[in-house]
Amino acid sequence: MLPSVQVSPKSLEAYRSIVGEEVLEEIRRLAKSLRGARVVHVNATAFGGGVAEILHTLVPLMQDVGLDASWQVIEGEDEFFTVTKAMHNGLQGMDLPFTPEMREIWQRYNEQNARRFEGEYDVVVVHDPQPAGLRHYTAGRNSRAWVWRCHIDTSHPNPAYWDFLAPYIAEYDAAIFTMKEYVGPGVSFRHLAIIPPTIDPLSPKNAPMPLDEAREVVARFGFDLQRPLLLQVSRFDPWKDPLGVIDCYRLVKQQVPEVQLALVGVMATDDPEGWEFLDRTIRHAGEDFDIRILHNFHGVGPREVNAFQTVADVVIQKSLREGFGLVVAEAMWKGKPVVAGNVGGIPLQVVDGETGFLVNSVEECAERVLWLLRHPEESKRMGEAARERVRKHFLITRLLADYLRLFRELG
Repeated sequence: MLPSVQVSPKSLEAYRSIVGEEVLEEIRRLAKSLRGARVVHVNATAFGGGVAEILHTLVPLMQDVGLDASWQVIEGEDEFFTVTKAMHNGLQGMDLPFTPEMREIWQRYNEQNARRFEGEYDVVVVHDPQPAGLRHYTAGRNSRAWVWRCHIDTSHPNPAYWDFLAPYIAEYDAAIFTMKEYVGPGVSFRHLAIIPPTIDPLSPKNAPMPLDEAREVVARFGFDLQRPLLLQVSRFDPWKDPLGVIDCYRLVKQQVPEVQLALVGVMATDDPEGWEFLDRTIRHAGEDFDIRILHNFHGVGPREVNAFQTVADVVIQKSLREGFGLVVAEAMWKGKPVVAGNVGGIPLQVVDGETGFLVNSVEECAERVLWLLRHPEESKRMGEAARERVRKHFLITRLLADYLRLFRELG
């Protein structure tokens, strides 16, 4: 049997003051005909990254509105997760080889996990490439409907990876992509849903934190709160471009010598490449004591991320590829305009010049960061608009409603 993830109970009612009665009533209406439906989500890890964060809220909210919802994770050795990290990068367009041995490893672990996948369900939702072979290797026997949820930017995939994966995902009854542009060639689905991800405004990472408390947390990591602070929160991953963030900071520092930079991330269990890229990031930072590179092994958890996003003068998300970028919505929810890469799902969130800035280079990034540092009143106004955009479009209640609509369509 695959390991189950235990989730803490959550109540839909707790979101009333944020989203309003009308939203809650619509969710309850959608859930009424789905009461008792057996739904299981399957992904690669219970910790680290946006998918796990979403499921820690989405699954208990599904339970709260009457679904028999659960969450399981697949298992694998380092060789498997090394291959799936390459698949992640290849599907986002990186020029990487995809050898017969890599294909065999992915197939073997998917077959092993399929043999351990037990139970009967109305809907199985499989997240991302790591477990995408489950539908194939179970022959669909566990569920009336199978859904594949893609969280990454597959708009320009490396053909070697996409051509391998396409036959497996084409077997699913339905697919969910963040944007229509992500649906690659050679696949079609009876049900195709375009559903951007969302954040939980009540999670420890996003719940309101008094500024004094946030400042106290950030100061413990050695930052001088009398000086401006730039921040990027992300995995240590080449697509997140922390090296480019450091280059941006150095350009800003030429004009604002007192500026500091925090790079805050999570070392996830399904990302063996993360340690290698963390080392590259540390080497790129060199001996600059105004740069601090922090992660969960330094005691940085959701509360600390909340504090950094609350305190930072400018939040950056200089991604080169990005399926969506939950950290953008998180910072916007805290009233911060975000300077972000003009890629993937980020433009769904950042309206250029209104809720932040979209940039295409290190130089543009530095220019926009300097503008926000020099125009605090305009920055505050943009931050207020950013928070309202998230409230309207990118909170977990909207994601829950979208899933319920899809489940109803699947009958």
